[in-house]
Amino acid sequence: MQNTDPRITAYIEKAEPFAQPILHHLRQLVHQACPDITETIKWGFPHFEFKGIVCSMAAFKKHCAFTFFKASLLTDPYQLLAVADRASMGHLGQLKSPADLPSDEIMLQYIAEAVKLNQDNVKAPSKAKAGAKQELVVPMYFQEALEQNGQAKAAFENFSYSHRKEYVSWLTEAKTDATREKRMATALEWLAEGKSRNWKYEKAKA
Repeated sequence: MQNTDPRITAYIEKAEPFAQPILHHLRQLVHQACPDITETIKWGFPHFEFKGIVCSMAAFKKHCAFTFFKASLLTDPYQLLAVADRASMGHLGQLKSPADLPSDEIMLQYIAEAVKLNQDNVKAPSKAKAGAKQELVVPMYFQEALEQNGQAKAAFENFSYSHRKEYVSWLTEAKTDATREKRMATALEWLAEGKSRNWKYEKAKA
């Protein structure tokens, strides 16, 4: 593999024993699907990038998660992404052993398609205007980041719907990956301190 990041190697080595073979295999598949992909650590867990974020993986105490950054745009011919809205499970469900992964052939197909979306600069479709109130959908990358920060996660879950929506909207409306990353870091910092998205304005009004 080329374009590897030693921080990801260290992340895998520090993971629970059951998680290490899963993470190793996912890493190898991503590089096999796109030899030009690069690695980085964002929000505390491994990400893979090619002209933007392609996918990410994370290890928890009892399972691993794998996420496609533009999952909603994938054709999903094998219906693998059905668990996309389940918190902290990733787009492939809870991965507890390599046997839980789809076949290498299928994984390579999905990863290659995700890479092509970035290569072709395909953007997510604009959100439909709000009609009836819908359940708040928290992006998987934000869910995974919260899992890595207990204080931020607790604050977010205890916030009202409107406060949680303010944070989600702030992140999803970012125009670039760099902006989203900066906002994510700030959001986690503020949440860990128990602050709402608009805490500065609320303080000024007090």
